[in-house]
Amino acid sequence: MRVVRPLALLSALAASAALLTSGGASAVPAAACTYPAEVLDLTRWKVQLPIDDPNQSGTQVLQVTRPRLNTYVLSPWFKPTSSCDGVQFRNAVNGVKTPNTTYARSELREMQTNGTTEAKWSSNSGTHTMVIDQAINHLPNTKPQVIAGQIHDGDDRATFRLDGKALYVTRDNDTRFKLVDSNYVLGTRFQAKFVVSNGSIKAYYNGALQTTIPVSFTTGYFKAGVYTQANCDNSSPCNTSNYGQNTIYGLSVTHS
Repeated sequence: MRVVRPLALLSALAASAALLTSGGASAVPAAACTYPAEVLDLTRWKVQLPIDDPNQSGTQVLQVTRPRLNTYVLSPWFKPTSSCDGVQFRNAVNGVKTPNTTYARSELREMQTNGTTEAKWSSNSGTHTMVIDQAINHLPNTKPQVIAGQIHDGDDRATFRLDGKALYVTRDNDTRFKLVDSNYVLGTRFQAKFVVSNGSIKAYYNGALQTTIPVSFTTGYFKAGVYTQANCDNSSPCNTSNYGQNTIYGLSVTHS
């Protein structure tokens, strides 16, 4: 999975290497970054955040596309880790929701190569792959459930979903379709992978195939981040201290 590093960081590492070669100081400077786009390649994504967009009438989810996304950060919902090795996604139970949904999210939505048009592809044509290197860090109270990676086309076709300590691959409305880890420990990195081709979804956990799901759709797209499965009606307190969170260390999507 390709990780984009800021030019300043690359220059600093090169300078450090030169010092080592010449017998100078051996300390490598600490990583430095400001924006998520310096850590992950966000060329083909937009971000949806659980706060109201101040530039839209009424209450609407904040959505940020390129080129604005290249230099966008909003703590604590969408920001680089302090070590610049990942991007934190956080969503509180009282977050602003997209229309016709029950829960809020802090999530990337796949776009086409221009970065401004939403992606749409068919499960019956080509091969479509998403790989996420991630860790789920925090769960909401009472209803400790989050989704961290999904295939969507108007419906949740398949997701990776943590329910307490049990990590599942879901299928449509079956939220416990395939158990992949019965004792997931918060903060543990894992690889989630979906491969869609020939009318099926193959789901892999840490490189091992877990299930194959027959499916047919024509307007599919990938999502990555944290989609908290709790809100103020079923989890308290109803404030920003009650949230779901994950960290994405690497993210790649390919279509062939």
